[in-house]
Amino acid sequence: MSHGERGERGGNPEALLHMARMGDAHALERLLGMYRSYLLLFSRVQVHGRLQGKADVSDLVQETLFVAHRAFHHFEGETEGELVAWLQQILASRLARLIRRYSTQARDVRLEQELVDALSRSSVVAGQLAASHSTPSRCAARREEAVLLADAMADLNEVHREILILHHFEGLPFSKVAERLERTEDAVKKLWVRALAALKTRIEEHFHGWPEEPG
Repeated sequence: MSHGERGERGGNPEALLHMARMGDAHALERLLGMYRSYLLLFSRVQVHGRLQGKADVSDLVQETLFVAHRAFHHFEGETEGELVAWLQQILASRLARLIRRYSTQARDVRLEQELVDALSRSSVVAGQLAASHSTPSRCAARREEAVLLADAMADLNEVHREILILHHFEGLPFSKVAERLERTEDAVKKLWVRALAALKTRIEEHFHGWPEEPG
């Protein structure tokens, strides 16, 4: 993932949210930019699984952020968690439109809710993965772990990131990951261990600067 595709780093999302509500356009741009990596990761999982990579994930995320920017005045939440859930709804809506464009099946009114549920499940997986590779005090920091996990994964090399996506988010066994990557299963397992080690380092870097909760 190129530097240009990564989200804005740093900043307190709830402080930026307050400033954006006061009409600060730059704060709104920074705020939404903080979730680019998060949206890219989960768009990648859904597009690959449902459309076999037919669509451009970066375009989908850009469209999602554009809609969020225009509709921000409708957002009534106060926390980062509420903002993430709202962005998930917008992403699910854009994904549904994209899938219908490529699908030959009849329109399914349940598709959007299925996508919301799928994105929520991916977010839970991301949060669990982040929590298992950071200290308990860091996990208590006032940030959405799934967002920090996505930022950390954006900093991994492409092979490490792909292995984590295929194994943890798409649920593929190592044998299937090996087939997809055209490597041996033993090689994939070794790369997976290295990927987790690299991920732990990146997660701690992204937690850096957020105060640990007192014990």
